[in-house]
Amino acid sequence: MKIADILSQIDMNTVALPEFQRGYVWNRDQVRGLMRSLYYRYPVGGLLTWKTKGEATATRGTQVSSGTTVSLLLDGQQRMTSLYGVMRGKPPKFFDGNAKAFTGLYFNLDTEEFEFYAPQKMQNNPIWLNVTELYVDGGKLGSLGGLLFSTMPEKAPQYFERASRLRNIGDIDIHIEEIIGEDKTIEVVVDIFNKVNSGGTKLSSGDLALAKVCAEWPEAREEMQKALQEWAKAGFHFKLDWLMRVINAVVTGDAYFSALSSVSSEQFKQGLADAKKAVNRLLNLINSYLGLDSDQVLGSRYSFPLMARYVHVRGKDFNNGVEQQALLYWYIHTFLWGRYAGSTESVLARDLNLISNPNGALDRLIADLQRDRGDLQLKAADFEGATKGARFYPLLYMMTRVSHARDWGNGVELRNALLGNLSQLQVHHVFPQAQLKKAGYNRQQVNALANFTFLTQDTNLEISDALPKEYLPIYEAKHPGVLESHWMPLDAALWSLDQYPAFLAKRRELLAQAANKFLKSLVGGTITAPSETPEDSLPTGGAIVDDSEINVLNEVNAWLNALQLPEGDSRYELTSEQGEVLATLDLAWPNGLQEGLSQPVALLLDETDETHSAVNQAGYLYFTDVSSFKAYVERNVLAVEHGSAVSSN
Repeated sequence: MKIADILSQIDMNTVALPEFQRGYVWNRDQVRGLMRSLYYRYPVGGLLTWKTKGEATATRGTQVSSGTTVSLLLDGQQRMTSLYGVMRGKPPKFFDGNAKAFTGLYFNLDTEEFEFYAPQKMQNNPIWLNVTELYVDGGKLGSLGGLLFSTMPEKAPQYFERASRLRNIGDIDIHIEEIIGEDKTIEVVVDIFNKVNSGGTKLSSGDLALAKVCAEWPEAREEMQKALQEWAKAGFHFKLDWLMRVINAVVTGDAYFSALSSVSSEQFKQGLADAKKAVNRLLNLINSYLGLDSDQVLGSRYSFPLMARYVHVRGKDFNNGVEQQALLYWYIHTFLWGRYAGSTESVLARDLNLISNPNGALDRLIADLQRDRGDLQLKAADFEGATKGARFYPLLYMMTRVSHARDWGNGVELRNALLGNLSQLQVHHVFPQAQLKKAGYNRQQVNALANFTFLTQDTNLEISDALPKEYLPIYEAKHPGVLESHWMPLDAALWSLDQYPAFLAKRRELLAQAANKFLKSLVGGTITAPSETPEDSLPTGGAIVDDSEINVLNEVNAWLNALQLPEGDSRYELTSEQGEVLATLDLAWPNGLQEGLSQPVALLLDETDETHSAVNQAGYLYFTDVSSFKAYVERNVLAVEHGSAVSSN
């Protein structure tokens, strides 16, 4: 079938994209390569379609009437989307990706090269031809011929022939292989798709489950995205696969997506509503009891499916403070020890089985943790981590919020309820980073977790780069007991630069003691229960502000989001095949920035040599500064010409 006819069928919705397909991931270099191949009439491969009735599965961006025959693109989406974008000047209805990849393509009539618009060399230059205008404007070729023959008669015949050759790409035939037959169910087709698409990203069981849901309830993806956006507005950034797993657990009590095969669209719709209520309630409890009030300190996202299932099953009976605290005790230990860092589904299946009978469920969960760990008591060595990616970083923040830590400057407890508008905290380095580096301490020592505490912005700015031996005595005299409330060694001899290692060792001991005391109170149910909040409300306030590293990482994700590229997973745990955590990465793209088409990528800011080594051995391409990361994205993913900056507007 001719390319022009395929594009017309896309316009008429007789060629469409199945909901289970991933979005558009090509970059400018790939688009340019496709157009160059077609211009020279090189083979570009055929298409694979599934010819079926409109009701067989959901389609993306288009509404196919029941009983209507439609050809669903299984292989060739990237090529046809690119051609549609270039030749129509807009994305197709099913588009989901970065339209900049095919916008502004130009062709040089002299060199026969394709490049993207660069005003300095292309503006008002008749040698450079806007490719999209050639297809969209029916009279463009004729007017171009008139211009060429009047301004450059010697070259005009050759240039006009080249422009015509480019214009006639629409007449090129593309072979289409069709899958037909009533026996071709969506499961069979997805299996075929995965085999054909072996070089790209395979569809997961979650993708297949969502495709089935969307076949019956086309708005499912959109409704789930709305829920994710609501949480994002409150400062909690979750992903679609995560929400699918929560819904699956709530509806079926199962860890594996195959359980959704027998779930009706109405059951799934109700499951989404129930999952939202359960997650909102959990976020409020985690905020109220533990002080974990933002995405930056929310640990163990994959413990939420189990907790949501438990909260849903218990319903209105889940109102006992002792029971709530026991669940949160389990939750804390899941992120401290990375319970779901490895084989998420198998571990979740095991845990869901433990709560299949609500009676004694939490005792069984905690006992299972103890069997795995041997001992749930925290030790000073557990606080030896470095950087804000360490698992015990949220625990330090939690202790600050709930264990009566007071601000050194004003003496007020650092709890949301008491701080009001000043509830947002800043990370404070007890020993300033600059002073430690100057004294010759290595990166891991400089970023030691035991050197962190949290204060209000005013106090943090007031301290600036002063050494602890200079400012700690002042604050202790002003507000007696404030240092002890942050588990600071009170021996002034440890406040000198040359005693920094000894300071860290002592503070780790104090942190472990304080954490164990709080956890003992939590599992014993002796903490005063907070007032209940409505199920549909979300916690507000809190968070860590003006933290340079977190701000940088957030800016990177915002930049990528504006370019319609996937955001990185923050605090991503790199694990071995046995589930052992090898390193915690600031931002990671384990499937690449173009899923299935590029190698794993990581951004590491001020991380240790051990982390660099682990990431390198795992086959990651990693960057240690934002500028080099952005340059990679522009050059290798977006294929921006001549180092031009990419705007996020």
